[in-house]
Amino acid sequence: MIETAITSGLQSAREQYEVLLKARPKPYVLDDATIARTTRVFRESLEWCGVYDEQLRRWRSGRLTPAQRRDVARVENTNRETRTVVTAILDLADELSAGTIERQLSKTDEQLGLEYLLGLHPPL
Repeated sequence: MIETAITSGLQSAREQYEVLLKARPKPYVLDDATIARTTRVFRESLEWCGVYDEQLRRWRSGRLTPAQRRDVARVENTNRETRTVVTAILDLADELSAGTIERQLSKTDEQLGLEYLLGLHPPL
């Protein structure tokens, strides 16, 4: 059950990371609520990685057959990879939060024009 949760969590995280990467050149397609929800969900996912780490440590410290040891090691690797992808998602969400549509709409026309002329933003 834990293996399924970790594996599906990794798959979901990879998919979400790809979606956020597509928004990187145009963060204004995102709103603050989407970024907040993404951050909340993946902070929770990061907490679950810690829970899974603890369970896997407990299993590893028990009497395991060689096959069981390999299975635990494989799931530990998957959990480490999940943690890496989730951390990347949180970093990217933080980066994208500076350019959401609400952030763009709060700027004056002069600010937006200057940013465009300075090449800070791609054309809308």
